[in-house]
Amino acid sequence: MTARRFLVALCAAALTLAAPVRADVTASSSTPGASSDIGLRLGALMGVETSSLAGLSGDRLRRIGAPFTGRGGGSDPRVMSASALDAMPRPRGNRQWRCLTEAIYFEARGESIEGQYAVAEVVLNRVDNANYPGSICEVVNQGTGRRYACQFTYTCDGIPEVVTDDRAWNRAGQIARIMMEGAPRDLTAGATHYHADWVSPSWARVYPRTARHGSHLFYRQQY
Repeated sequence: MTARRFLVALCAAALTLAAPVRADVTASSSTPGASSDIGLRLGALMGVETSSLAGLSGDRLRRIGAPFTGRGGGSDPRVMSASALDAMPRPRGNRQWRCLTEAIYFEARGESIEGQYAVAEVVLNRVDNANYPGSICEVVNQGTGRRYACQFTYTCDGIPEVVTDDRAWNRAGQIARIMMEGAPRDLTAGATHYHADWVSPSWARVYPRTARHGSHLFYRQQY
């Protein structure tokens, strides 16, 4: 069973429980056989996962556990052409939309349109992941203000976030709106991390690489 399927199964189980689930795992003191040993390790893993999910709201558990189907009965609503994005009405949205637009603009405005969509995927994948905060703005600003702790470089590089390219901002805003409305996330294979190809963070030696778009390499966190 893949980690994703395992997490989905746990989410479904958590939603049906009327009473809190105890996260403690008790192991037998006897010497187990091979199959029993596997069962104990699986039980321990379930205890850890259940504990991590215990503090999540029902809405977020449903979002994590539900299969992603996109919008429009399987049709792909993404606009992958810069000229087509430019022709769309000026985008507007709420605070969460602005946070995603800023992440796309300041992290990837120099990338292709596909690369900008890929960065948006990472942010939204984190929102749906129990290891990260449950909103776009919380994900984008996680660790901001603490040295070496920010998750997105532009939030702690000491450079003011000033929009100087109105066209690039509008494109980022269109992409943010489209992705928030349920466009497919199939460009990064569930990536939760990325980095520019001129740096080498330690986690990149642990997590499997899932995609490359322009100068950004994408990775999926192992649970």
